[in-house]
Amino acid sequence: MLSDDIVGMLNKQVDAELYASQLYLQMAAWCQVKGLAGSARFFQGHATEETSHRDRIVEYLFECDAPVRLGTVEAPPAEFGSLLDVIRKAYEHEQLVTASINAIASAALAAQDFSTFSFVQWFINEQREEESLFRGVLDHASLLAFKGESGEAMWHLNNYLEGLAE
Repeated sequence: MLSDDIVGMLNKQVDAELYASQLYLQMAAWCQVKGLAGSARFFQGHATEETSHRDRIVEYLFECDAPVRLGTVEAPPAEFGSLLDVIRKAYEHEQLVTASINAIASAALAAQDFSTFSFVQWFINEQREEESLFRGVLDHASLLAFKGESGEAMWHLNNYLEGLAE
């Protein structure tokens, strides 16, 4: 049986994953409006992935016969300064998610809840991959000397993101 604290943290993470999905979908919509279809596909794929993360946590709560309590999810920002701004905000968001997952892992270990600790190992690995991905995209933008303005560097970055979406 999961402790009330662990159940609460997992339920908050369900909401966080739903927010992440909404954030990435909003980023995709912003990209689409700006004519960055490749970037839109990249972020839309991430929106779908975040929904699957939410579902994974919900399934774990079901398996543990723990209550699922969905909270309110605020609307993500809809306006961004540039594609570079979108990517930076996505990277910052992934860092926040990593901190949240690490807090669950830490709490699970402290409570000697090894089942939950084992469960969150997948998310720890996933977050390492996500942070690495977005850091790599920022590195790619830097190599292109992309500062956020329209032009050849933006075109290359948009195509790069589209390639990552496949």
